Amino acid sequence: MTRSKRMQPVQRVAQNREQNAVQKLGQSQQHLDAQRTRLEELRSYRDQYARDFELSCGSGLGAARIQDYRVFLNRLSEAIRQQEALLEQCCSQHEQTRQQWIETRTHSQAIDKVVHRYRQDEHRQQERREQQEQDERAQRPTKK
Repeated sequence: MTRSKRMQPVQRVAQNREQNAVQKLGQSQQHLDAQRTRLEELRSYRDQYARDFELSCGSGLGAARIQDYRVFLNRLSEAIRQQEALLEQCCSQHEQTRQQWIETRTHSQAIDKVVHRYRQDEHRQQERREQQEQDERAQRPTKK
């Protein structure tokens, strides 16, 4: 069995690991995008609620209603802070996932290069053998 054929299982394992890492990276990116979208939604909702509060204040609101608006705005602001912290964690986890993918891709590419080099060597050896056989046949006396 040739060296390149012996390396094929190793190559398949490395390729499978790389594919798994790519899938994890994609999932991580989707999760990160979802968290960013959630943060944008919360900020938009808070901004809209604050504008509505300002408009309502001009028409006169009772103290209880003003207090309710402020409490709710504070809750929204807290939710935004929590979402920002979560987004920061997601960014960190995504970067780790990306680094793992880079490592597995680099490893897979290195194995691919080794297998490719083995195949080239085997091809050259085969060509040399064939050339040697042709040379030997050419040197044999011909029978007539």
